[in-house]
Amino acid sequence: MASFTFRKSMNLLPQLRFLRHYSPEVRTVTLIPGDGIGPEISASVQQIFSAANVPINWDVVDVTPVKTPDGKTGIPQSAIESVNRNKIGLKGPLMTPVGKGHRSLNLAIRKIFNLYANVRPCRSVEGYETLYKDVDVVTIRENTEGEYSGIEHEIVSGVVQSIKLITEGASRRVAEFAFNYAKSNGRSKVTAVHKANIMRMSDGLFLKCCRELAEQHPDIKFEERYLDTVCLNMVQDPSRFDVLVMPNLYGDILSDLCAGLVGGLGVTPSGNIGQDGALFESVHGTAPDIAGQDKANPTALLLSAVMMLRHMELNSYADKIENACFETIKEGKARTADLGGTSKCSEFTAEICRKIQS
Repeated sequence: MASFTFRKSMNLLPQLRFLRHYSPEVRTVTLIPGDGIGPEISASVQQIFSAANVPINWDVVDVTPVKTPDGKTGIPQSAIESVNRNKIGLKGPLMTPVGKGHRSLNLAIRKIFNLYANVRPCRSVEGYETLYKDVDVVTIRENTEGEYSGIEHEIVSGVVQSIKLITEGASRRVAEFAFNYAKSNGRSKVTAVHKANIMRMSDGLFLKCCRELAEQHPDIKFEERYLDTVCLNMVQDPSRFDVLVMPNLYGDILSDLCAGLVGGLGVTPSGNIGQDGALFESVHGTAPDIAGQDKANPTALLLSAVMMLRHMELNSYADKIENACFETIKEGKARTADLGGTSKCSEFTAEICRKIQS
């Protein structure tokens, strides 16, 4: 089985100037521990970074919603200022209550900081067996609009309308990102995922932008596929795909499907890239049923932190931490329950630290 590594996947945004030249001095990174198991896995990442002597200071912030002057709830200003100041962050899982009046904090964060591209590499983990071998795909999802624009209203009692917003600017931006990503990381093909046969105007606009960007990158193979066809083909043979770019909702669904091929969200990292910053995160749930019990698996957040390090060009630290993590999983002696083991989060963390320091 192919080794799970993100080295070729981490030249995320070569066109951005603000992250091109990091000095070796200590950098400050915003840390949002999150809810449920978030504080535990965040503490695990901090412990592992300390063991590896990563030159990072953590600016820990709370994003528990607060009431704004207009009576609505929003992210605390101190948290917004931290991300704006540091330009890079790491985030644990956040809980959004289901029901009227509750806005997703994850969506709010992406919109506030204009994190327009979600990048999720899904690769097989050596030593952790699943039904699929040698999976190596990257989903790139437009992160700011689509069905997740939050434009909903009740027309009459019992009839609710939700508006799907697609703009040329956002579509062109994420398409350009996908082709630049493919070129920078030695990828050979970009697949645009859509339903333009049904949503001719909205998905049609997205597809038009992808086609125009494909013409500007003739060295990258380009194909168009319907969402339902991609889902079918992905579970039949993931090797058909390389880099996939798509609107917001499709990306949410398809990226989780791809994660399932390699073992689930517990081993899948994620990064959100914007014009003026980047936020890396674990995309699994808050798991309140095991919160505070030392049972959580920190792998997804740790691998997201590894993505962050490579984005900051701290590659030697990223390599050291990633290798220790995968060696620990491969050995199988200190795995958490979701990885088929019986170890505690603290024991899994301690083993990774031991490997780093040995």
